[in-house]
Amino acid sequence: MTIDTDKVAQEAIDAIAEKIKNLNSLNIIVAGKTGVGKSTLINAVFRDKLAETGMGKPVTDHMRKISKKGIPLAIYDTRGFELGKEVQQQVKQEVMETISNGLATKDINKAIHCIWYCINTASNRVEPEEIEWLKELSKENQITQVPIIVVLTQSFSKKNADAMRKMILNENLDVVQVVPVLAEDYEIDEEYVAKSYGLDVLIHVMGEALPDELMDTLQNVQIASLAEKKKRAQAAIATATLAAAGEGAAPIPFSDCALLIPTQLGMIASITVIFGFDINKSILTAFLSSTLGSGGATLLGKTVVSNLVKFIPGIGTAAGGAISAATAGILTAALGEAYIGIMTMVFNGEMEIDDLDTKRGKDQMAALFKHELKKKR
Repeated sequence: MTIDTDKVAQEAIDAIAEKIKNLNSLNIIVAGKTGVGKSTLINAVFRDKLAETGMGKPVTDHMRKISKKGIPLAIYDTRGFELGKEVQQQVKQEVMETISNGLATKDINKAIHCIWYCINTASNRVEPEEIEWLKELSKENQITQVPIIVVLTQSFSKKNADAMRKMILNENLDVVQVVPVLAEDYEIDEEYVAKSYGLDVLIHVMGEALPDELMDTLQNVQIASLAEKKKRAQAAIATATLAAAGEGAAPIPFSDCALLIPTQLGMIASITVIFGFDINKSILTAFLSSTLGSGGATLLGKTVVSNLVKFIPGIGTAAGGAISAATAGILTAALGEAYIGIMTMVFNGEMEIDDLDTKRGKDQMAALFKHELKKKR
């Protein structure tokens, strides 16, 4: 049995669109003094240069909402914090009102899920007013329990950042974590550039603090941690592999290979959404034909099956030419890992998305799939 890869690719595109449509919106309040580098931080963590889309929509006198169509993320940016005690109290009140209003809707897409309070490490000191503000915010947040993360921005000196981090932790504030970051490389002089760091830690801390309903969203919108994307993508592979093995528990004849395809398409769609790339139909067609078979043959078409005999014990033996649970799982896992490999190359800038539809891209995808099959023998 052969399957039309063009049709399967379209089904994958539809599955991706459905998953994107169902992503919950991640909503973060970002507070701190003017000049602490909030916009730089936001653009370094999230895709599509979110903070460069304009000034955002005013929500209150001291808050604006930054969002962009097609990205399931909203940043509520507070401003004017350093303008005195009265303004600080107003900012805190607006933060708590924004949180309460979101909770009142009982809609996860309108709730505030996290607060970042940013402190400039380069200033070499934390104002007592900031500690007091955080204490008061934490006290008022005891019922709403929105995770608060203190982000130490512009942490050029890791030594100074670590000292400031310890000092803040010693205040016993009700915060999830204190995370030093340098959002982008900083040229100190011609001979030394301080490399960016800490953003991956921030994403990991976010992942620990947010509910599972927001995990796919977090990975979709963040560009700071490949490791966290891969971890979430591999969880999708594990789920699909288990499902495929279940489908193969009663051995599937090669002619009934289409039974596995919805499971594998769902996996590919999940991985695509996690990486947050814009994948079109022709690229998916190229991936499917490169990995699952050429010339219209698919995962269990004759071309691929003859090659799989070399890699997977049991295929083509007295089992009667059927896919066992183990084989179904191996094929699905190899496909998923190959796809993660391709997404990783794009993430690292080793290949452009459009390159995937070229001979080089197709050869690379085929090689990755073959490599993954060998690993799973």
